[in-house]
Amino acid sequence: MRAARYYDRKDLRIEEIEEPELKTGHVAIDVAWAGICGSDLHEYLEGPITIPAAGSPHPISGESAPIVLGHEFSGTITAVADDVEDLSPGQPVVIEPYIIGDDVPTDDPDVDYQLSPNMNFIGLGGRGGGFSEKVVVQRPWVHPISDNVGLDKAALIEPLAVGYHAYRKSRAQAGNVALIGGAGPIGLLTAAVLKAKGLTVYISELSEGRKAKARETGVADQVFDPREVSIADEIRRLTDGAGADVAFECTSVAAVLDTLIDAVRPGGVVVNVSIWGHKPEVNLQSLVLKEVELIGSAAYAHDHPAVIEMVEDGEIDLAPFITGKIGLDELVSQGFDQLINNNDEHVKILVDPRA
Repeated sequence: MRAARYYDRKDLRIEEIEEPELKTGHVAIDVAWAGICGSDLHEYLEGPITIPAAGSPHPISGESAPIVLGHEFSGTITAVADDVEDLSPGQPVVIEPYIIGDDVPTDDPDVDYQLSPNMNFIGLGGRGGGFSEKVVVQRPWVHPISDNVGLDKAALIEPLAVGYHAYRKSRAQAGNVALIGGAGPIGLLTAAVLKAKGLTVYISELSEGRKAKARETGVADQVFDPREVSIADEIRRLTDGAGADVAFECTSVAAVLDTLIDAVRPGGVVVNVSIWGHKPEVNLQSLVLKEVELIGSAAYAHDHPAVIEMVEDGEIDLAPFITGKIGLDELVSQGFDQLINNNDEHVKILVDPRA
């Protein structure tokens, strides 16, 4: 079968590799669509970061580069192991792409398994990936979805779960006011969750293309450009001086995090969703004097079922966030290069590994 394998920085190759074998407790899946994530771009431009470098195998998967990329993907079950009794061939599914030690009780709702030692992701740490025609995945990470969702939209459930997890960590409620820093893919999908949950949503964004996408998808009540207005002052004006109840940092830009701390009400909550490649300077004095709660949000845990239900029930339409569809051979030229050089025009580019 064909797959896109990461060897090293800017060394990504489309190759013929052996099909994975079905094992006990596993499910075989034909990949339909796989989304390109910002993590994939960082690995391509700056890595290996999360990907285990050649000669340094991951302690759980036992694999190192070359690694098949792709962790945001959907597909159709082709076979199940004899001990898997609740799934069957032909079912459409999405993958919660974790690589976690077998000693972690992932079925315990009180266990934050995303924080377990040496956690990694299918498509970054080994065990196949979405940029391939076929993959074999442990049963706990396979989630069935309705035929009505569409496998292209289903490929966005994984990043949507990131936004849902951040919402859940914030403890936000319907009627609250939320401010999101950044209208990239995670910022927009977090906004979609918040709107579906009944919040008023404001977004701060510089990019003209991303501002337009936030408006046309309807995920924001208003979108502001920090070059044109003081975001914190504008939020206070709109809330009769109170400030936002919750805010979500989705840029990994220190100035944005400071703005969010300024813009929330005393005792408000700021959730950091983005991954930082540097140590930011943050106005902790403002955070302390306002007793702002700063929370980190890492990926997701126990969130996929609720997210899938929201999509199946029509609470969130993922179609507007798909801004491109390409074949595997175009992964670099029409995928990575587009997102690197024309990211204002795109939210999520999907890859068909069979094309």
